[in-house]
Amino acid sequence: MNTVDHNLVPKDLDSFWMPFSAQRNFKRDPRFIVSARGMHYTDSLGNQVLDGSAGLWCVNAGHYREHINEAIAQQLSELDFAHNFSSGHPLAFDYASRLVKQFPDPLNHVFFTNSGSESVDTALKIALAYHRTRGEAGRQRLIGREKAYHGMGFGGLSISGLVKNRNPFGLLLPGTDHIRQTHGLAENTFSRGLPEQGDYLADDLQRLVELHGADAIAAVTVEPIGGAGGVHLPPQGYLQRLRDICTENGILLIFDEVITGFGRVGACSAAERFGVVPDIMTTAKGITNATVPMGAVFVSDSIFETFMGTDVAGVELTHGYTYSGHPVACAAGMATLDIYEREALFDRPKQLQEHWLDCALALKGVKNVIDIRAFALLAAVEMAPRHNEPLQRGAEAAKYCYENGVWVRNIGDSLVLSPPLIISEEEISQIFNVIGNAIEMVS
Repeated sequence: MNTVDHNLVPKDLDSFWMPFSAQRNFKRDPRFIVSARGMHYTDSLGNQVLDGSAGLWCVNAGHYREHINEAIAQQLSELDFAHNFSSGHPLAFDYASRLVKQFPDPLNHVFFTNSGSESVDTALKIALAYHRTRGEAGRQRLIGREKAYHGMGFGGLSISGLVKNRNPFGLLLPGTDHIRQTHGLAENTFSRGLPEQGDYLADDLQRLVELHGADAIAAVTVEPIGGAGGVHLPPQGYLQRLRDICTENGILLIFDEVITGFGRVGACSAAERFGVVPDIMTTAKGITNATVPMGAVFVSDSIFETFMGTDVAGVELTHGYTYSGHPVACAAGMATLDIYEREALFDRPKQLQEHWLDCALALKGVKNVIDIRAFALLAAVEMAPRHNEPLQRGAEAAKYCYENGVWVRNIGDSLVLSPPLIISEEEISQIFNVIGNAIEMVS
């Protein structure tokens, strides 16, 4: 058994308030990650574990990419910071011009943020301000979806549909509502790729149109593929039906592609892969390969031109962040795009998808596995909860995986996967073999 390198272990575990963590449990058996290369992390015990989650859905090009590191260092040697409030540095404009070429028309304008949560709240504010600028100030209602995750800002949390995230914070923003989730249809369990049944679930948006009135709804926000809720796949035709209902009723469609953006689904965006283009798209995570915090909100030509065409002099959108378009983040993003393009990483999930699906669905029939949801390089293996012990089976299976060389996340009793796009077929097989063993061991 490996021993702890005490030089790598903090002496004080009280000062740092950890995000999304059972901090008291962590202190009893702390785990510290101290380095990373390629597909693997190394912890303070010297254990090397394969990263089955790309960090938190974000290290798409793998860990420790020297080209990105060098770009960051070079930028710091030239310009550490300059704000973009009625000022600007050239790299923000050059990066934006290059970045929008990766996304489908007419999403040709980008507003930089610092995280997925900021991207979502920015998108919601743009939607509200857009309607007001057009003379439709009554369009104030924001629609989300059950089981959705849209970050932890007040706007994104208000349209999210994960009860445990919402409940501690009371009523949140007024004027929000939710359409039905796409998960849970018995006929869609163990689907190979996108499920065939359930496109009609998009019609639930029409119910809210009839309840609130189309002229009261500003936007509906959905993840093309649900991520943090447990990898929920859109039924075939579902996203297009949503697009049609929004278009018919003058409602903006926002795709939250914080997870699906930058190659996760076999194209730069799910909008491209599925052939359904929203009015606004939020991104973050893979934009800089997680080296520097950054996000980006893409808007259509018509939305941007509405703001630029206003008769009101001065600032067109009174919104922004100190670090919007930070020069170091832009340098990291530029270098990350270099790698994505040079290594054709956006195509990797398509190339690996059949092997990925074969390995994932091979776990069908393993005791207590009740569903497997997989597409491109995303997957969730869902286990039945133990009687009177929900969440425990998932936690124990994830612990077994880590101890046997594969780090996967458990979301409830599901093991959720989103590895770096540089993964090999052999590493895919390794991940699912370890998961299979874990489920057998904890049953």
